[in-house]
Parts: sequence; C-alpha cells; structure tokens
Amino acid sequence: MSSHDLQRDLNERHIRLMALGACIGVGLFLGSAKAIQMAGPAIMLSYIIGGLAILVIMRALGEMAVHNPVAGSFARYAQDYLGPLAGYLTGWNYWFLWLVTCVAEITAVAIYMGIWFPDVPRWIWALAALASMGTINLIAVRAFGEFEFWFALIKIVTIVAMILAGAGMIFFGLGNGGIATGISNLWSNGGFMPHGITGVLMSLQMVMFAYLGVEMIGLTAGEAKNPQKTIPGAINSVFWRILLFYVGALFVIMSIYPWNEIGTQGSPFVMTFERMGIKTAAGIINFVVITAALSSCNGGIFSTGRMLYSLAQHGQAPAVFAKTSKGGVPRNALLLSIFALLLGVLLNYLVPEKVFTWVTSIATFGAIWTWAMILLAQLKFRRGLSAAEAGKLQFRMWLYPLSSYLAMAFLVLVVVLMAFFEDTRIALYIGPAFLVLLTVLYYALNLAPKNLAPKEQGSVASRA
Repeated sequence: MSSHDLQRDLNERHIRLMALGACIGVGLFLGSAKAIQMAGPAIMLSYIIGGLAILVIMRALGEMAVHNPVAGSFARYAQDYLGPLAGYLTGWNYWFLWLVTCVAEITAVAIYMGIWFPDVPRWIWALAALASMGTINLIAVRAFGEFEFWFALIKIVTIVAMILAGAGMIFFGLGNGGIATGISNLWSNGGFMPHGITGVLMSLQMVMFAYLGVEMIGLTAGEAKNPQKTIPGAINSVFWRILLFYVGALFVIMSIYPWNEIGTQGSPFVMTFERMGIKTAAGIINFVVITAALSSCNGGIFSTGRMLYSLAQHGQAPAVFAKTSKGGVPRNALLLSIFALLLGVLLNYLVPEKVFTWVTSIATFGAIWTWAMILLAQLKFRRGLSAAEAGKLQFRMWLYPLSSYLAMAFLVLVVVLMAFFEDTRIALYIGPAFLVLLTVLYYALNLAPKNLAPKEQGSVASRA
C-alpha cells in the first residue's frame, strides 16, 4: 500500500449510523429549552424547515461525492470547482471548527461524569475522554466506524423509547393513571405559534447549529467500501431521521408538558421516563448524554484528521500529515489534532469563559461557511458538465438549480438572524476575521496546491 492511501473499510451500516448520530447531539437530550421558548410548539416547523435546507445541502454534497469520492470531501470540491483559496479556507476552517467543538464535548463529558464522581477533578475525565477517543481513531478506520455505530445506536434506542413511552402516555394514559394526556398542550398555551412567525424565524439560527456534523458523511466517501451505494443511502434517509428523532421527540415532549414549562424542571427525557415508573431515569439519561458527547468527539477527531490529511496532500499543510500508517490511518494528522485538543482542554480551564465563547463562535460561523461552500461548489460543478454528462450522474440534485439557490438564500437568512442576538453576533465579527487571517497566511506562505491529483480519479485508491 502506498503511504498516501486511505483504506475503504467503512461499511454501509457504519455510514448510515454515523449520518444519524451526527444529527443527534447533547442538546436534544437536555431539552432544546431556549429554542422552544422562542418559538413554542412551532419549533417543530423550525426543525422541518432547517431539515429541508440540510437535505438540499447534503444532496449537493452527495452528487459530488458519488461522482468523485475523495478524501477531504467538500474542501477538495471547493478547491476543484471554486479555486485553491476556497479549498484552503474551507479545509482549515472546518479543522478548527471541529477542534473547538471537540473541546466543548470533552468538557461536557467531564461535567456529566462529575455527577457520578463529584470528588474526581474534571480534568481527569476530560483527559480520559480525549485519550480513549484518540486511541480509537488511531487504531483503524473500522474501529472508529464500530464505536460510532454503537454510540449512535445508544442514542437512537433512547429516543425511540422516549417517543414510544410518550405516545403511550398521550394516547393511552400510561404512567398518568390511565388518563390520556392528549395533544392539547400544542395549542392551549398561547397557541401553536405563541410568538408568531417572528418566533419561528428567531429560533432558526439555534436550530441550524443542531445540525452541525451531518456533512461528516461526505468525509467518509474516501473510506467507504462502496461510496456509490452507501453515500446516497445515508443522505436520502437524513431528512426522515430528522423528522422522526427531532420532530417526533419534540412533538411528544410538548404534547405532555406545556411548552412554557419545559426546561424549568430538568430534562424532559428524564421527566417522561420517571413518570413511566423508571426510577433510574436520571442515571440512564446521564449515561446517554455522555455517550452522545463521546460520539461527537469521536467524529470530530475523525473529521479533523481527514481534513488535515487532505490539506497536506495539496501542499496546504506540512507534507508529514499526508502520510498514513500500514492500516491506512493518517496518524500524524490525527496526532496533531489530538495534541491541539490537549491545549484546548487546558485553555478551557485557564481562560475566562467569555473568551472561550468568542472562540466557539468561529465554529458556529464555520458551519454556515462549510454549507455555503458545498452549495457553491455543486453549482459550479454542474455548470462544468455537458447535458449528456449531467444525465449520467448516478446521484442527482433535486430541482437543480432552484433548490441550491433556495438553500443558499436560507443560509443568508440565518446569518442575518445571527446579528439579532448578542451571543451569536460576535460570530459575525470573529468568523470573517479568522478567514481574513487564513487568507493572509495563504499568500504569505505561498500555500497554493502543488500536487493536485486528477479530478475524476481523486487521490484515494478504490478498495471496494
């Protein structure tokens, strides 16, 4: 095996569960209370609208990933179709985005382990989480896939159990003395849309950040056994999974509990399970939240490693990060990411919380940038194809180009909405400033790609 090859060891079940796991974060289990307070029961519309936009974005990514399954995914496509600078900015931006996100997830693990072991210093749990997830990623991509499969399965089983238990309470009165609660709470506390369309719009910027990570499916294209089959299957099911797990869970929660009381008495998941007579509900949900955070960290380390590997292949990062182990793992790239996370964990305890919030805002801005680059690259990709070539695409964007333009307009709307909130407004200052800094480094260090592989073949050998 060449020292520059990844291995195609991710099966369809791995990628399908990764796609789903990426959509389900810690926030859902702790209750999306802040977003619910903004929109009331109409928060379900926000998730559906945001889900439709994500579906279009993922369809755009899938069209390119199936046609040309390479490491680096959307950063590589941005480079091929929008230019070297766009690819460089997208790659490094995404690397840093996940670095910051992983620090937050590691910190979450430490906090929730502290509930069970209050006398153990938090930094020990943070270090243990990083060491365990880092080791899994360094072994082999199949090890990463297996762990992500089981992490995602734990989250899925918990949500399905909560939805079924809640449905039993709504329609049959299970856990409520045999009295069916019904769904009147969806409209009896100020109406379905208590704050009007304004509330729905204002919740969109929070809802969209819940979807960060779903684009990780694209990064698996270079290591999927059969990308032409697995990528479309995973992408096509994303929207329906969002409907079931986010909208379904929120429907049950807000049917049982008045929307204006959610978040005031702890996690709705814990309350629902406790009403069903499960006394250890708090412990169960704590375990699930920890696995959800570990899952996000696991996926984040995977993403940073592959993105750095791709950047190094094109001369936009030191060449040492383009090498892989005998098992096809980009260990040097992963080790740098893990080392950077060690510094991040340290900074998380040393710097003021406000500073950390500012740094995290780069990640939130980075999500919008990544999705926009996917849409722009797909539009340019399609313009470069003849009618005959477009007709032969195995996986095509629906309603092209209208759907791509609508999704782009939606992302612009979310950015505008971010300006209305102090916590997110800072991202509109720091995010662009970070991109300007990257641009200065790009020209100062002469980082234009020096060894591009042919577009059609990519840089990853097929190992189907």
